[in-house]
Amino acid sequence: MDKLIFFTIVLLVSLASYAQPPAGNAEKGDFYGAKVKAKGAIPMADLVSQLETVSNLEETKVTAKIVEVCPNKGCWLKLELPDGKQATVKMKDYGFFVPLAAKGKTVVIDGQASIKVVSVKELKHFAEDAKKSQAEIDAITQPKKEVNILAKGIVVVS
Repeated sequence: MDKLIFFTIVLLVSLASYAQPPAGNAEKGDFYGAKVKAKGAIPMADLVSQLETVSNLEETKVTAKIVEVCPNKGCWLKLELPDGKQATVKMKDYGFFVPLAAKGKTVVIDGQASIKVVSVKELKHFAEDAKKSQAEIDAITQPKKEVNILAKGIVVVS
C-alpha cells in the first residue's frame, strides 16, 4: 500500500511539472543554458545581413528582443527581426528552457545561426504550442524560409 501511495505521489508531481516553462521573472543578468557574456554581441540586423552571404554561422552572439516564448515548456523563442518577421530559437539538446516572463525582454543569445526552410508540419507544431486557433493552424499550407538559431546560452540584458 505504501508503494502505491508513493508511486501515485511521484506520478502526480511528474505530471504537474511536465510541459511547463520554468518559473522566474527573467531579470537583467539572468541566464539560461551556458553562461553568456553580452560583450561582442551583434544586433539582429547584422546577423540577418551576414546570413545573406553565408547560410550558416557556427558561432555567433546576437542581441534581440523576444516576442514569443513557447507557453508549453519554454523550449523555443521567437525573436523580432528588423523587417517585421520573426526568427526562431531552439535550445541546444533541449538542455534548458526559458520562462514565459522573458517575452518582451532583450537578450543576448550565443549559438549557431542559419537560414532554414521550416516544414509545414513543424510550422503547425509551433502554432499548436503557441495555442493558436485551429483556423490559424489550418491556414499554414506552405513551408517558410526563416532565420534559425540553436542556442547554447541566453542572458537577459534588459
